[in-house]
Amino acid sequence: MYNINIICIGTLKEKYLTEACNEYLKRLKAYCRVNIIELDECRTGPGRDADILAALRREGENIIKKIPPSSYTIGMFISGREMSSAAFAERLGRLALEKSSTVNFIIGGSHGLSEDVRKVCDETMSLSPMTFPHQLFRIILLEQLYRAFSIMNGGKYHK
Repeated sequence: MYNINIICIGTLKEKYLTEACNEYLKRLKAYCRVNIIELDECRTGPGRDADILAALRREGENIIKKIPPSSYTIGMFISGREMSSAAFAERLGRLALEKSSTVNFIIGGSHGLSEDVRKVCDETMSLSPMTFPHQLFRIILLEQLYRAFSIMNGGKYHK
């Protein structure tokens, strides 16, 4: 069975986001185990670059501590590799066979992810060149994971 870890900065605060997250987690149970690891977001002063870099560094250290050994890690970066849903399903299927049955997806906070996190990732990926709120992005990633598993298993969800 696949093991998916979503290591993310911040918690879901709005009820509608929590409900959407729970719906996709429920759907994904048929295909994999999903573990969401929420880490605290480091607060910064308004627009101070030094504060932002320090916060990214602290968040990155916390993220790296949560990456299990012998797993495959994909960092979600706006500059990462883009692919179609079908290509994502194919990629996810190959990872379990060729690399590891445990795949980590890393989602940064409002300022993104540090270079230290990028360095420990096996690959980087982007779901869109658009910018999304990091809380909403978690739902988008869960939906794409559900779509990928549906494609891999011949389900009717993906059209």
